[in-house]
Amino acid sequence: MHASMNGTSGFSPSSPVRPVPLPAPGSMGPPVEFLNLRQAHPLVRVRLDPAMPDSTAWYVTRYADVKALMSDPRFIRPSINSWPARGAERAGPEPELITMMELDGARHVALRRAIADAFSARAVRRYAPRSRRIAVDLLDEFARAGQPGDLVPGFAEPFPLLIACDFLGIPYQDRDYFVPLVDTALAEVPTLEEGARITALLRGYVCSLIARKRGARGNDPLTRLVAECDDGELTEEAVISFVLTIFFAGYGPSAMFLANAILTLLAEPAQYRALRDNRQLMRTAVDELLRYIPVMNGVVILLATEDIQLHEEIIRAGDAVLPVLAAADRDETVFSDADTLDLGRAHNPHIVFGRGPHNCLGAHLARAELATALDALLDRFPDLHLATGQKISWDDTSPSRAPLTLPVAW
Repeated sequence: MHASMNGTSGFSPSSPVRPVPLPAPGSMGPPVEFLNLRQAHPLVRVRLDPAMPDSTAWYVTRYADVKALMSDPRFIRPSINSWPARGAERAGPEPELITMMELDGARHVALRRAIADAFSARAVRRYAPRSRRIAVDLLDEFARAGQPGDLVPGFAEPFPLLIACDFLGIPYQDRDYFVPLVDTALAEVPTLEEGARITALLRGYVCSLIARKRGARGNDPLTRLVAECDDGELTEEAVISFVLTIFFAGYGPSAMFLANAILTLLAEPAQYRALRDNRQLMRTAVDELLRYIPVMNGVVILLATEDIQLHEEIIRAGDAVLPVLAAADRDETVFSDADTLDLGRAHNPHIVFGRGPHNCLGAHLARAELATALDALLDRFPDLHLATGQKISWDDTSPSRAPLTLPVAW
């Protein structure tokens, strides 16, 4: 990224404001506009909400630019419920939902250091047999219900949530309370009052969870973090940020990736059979599916802290920037046959887990989770296929898509 300080004009009246590119209805995408944007318009303005004329952002689609932006210290990440600002409506103080993605400086470093061992490749390998048992038990239960079956509620949604709760020490039995709150917080909240209510409820739940962990016996990451908090090594706010990170950046994207990965393989039966018959492909297949599936489509938001020049435009201090990982990971200058799924792709420098100090600490767990889920699925249902005559449903309003239903037979 060629960026420099510059005091000339920022958004110009002649610069067109485009709608956010969305996948075609009834599909995961990616949007067809990505190729043209990368080649001819690598930095454009988009309007995020048609009902809010001021909700504009810079949309960045080239791999090199996205990679540089993600690690540029001149950008910060706003909290989930602090952007876009709503002018006078946001006049009073409101508690924010701060995850690890928004923490900076010493607080961020201390929290990452405290949980690094729990998310290491070695720790994830130790957890693999338990993860496998969870997957097998879920698929056995799914098979007992009979066919055709819907793999979204039967496997793609509960498996990542079970892993997140079991691995980290969050009670799975609480899911009926916190999952709807997380879903609502991630959606567009219509009023300040509703946003404040959801924030208070989520923070209240996390605080009650911390209280339950205090003094408890256990070796899960959350119990250990609470112990470090009590010893004065971390603040309670840091522990709250960790749990919120699991809620917002953990199970949700993992469930979407898993559902889309299964659909991608079943839509091309030869790919499903190739992976079934050659498990040596699993390592490269997982990374290729992570690159190929466009879940991370415009979900990262950065705010400029100073004026920055990029592609003859000025990103002004305070401007929002969307580095689109899904577009970057289809960049034809980096990936040969970028729009082709190649389960054996050897050179695959995808950036789905981000870059810089906020790169995803759970990358080892995410890869292992997807590999375990697919391996168990291939073993249990070697002849799995999309159910004839059954419709796959989608939420066509979201920039990031995953099937809401995935009817299959075996």
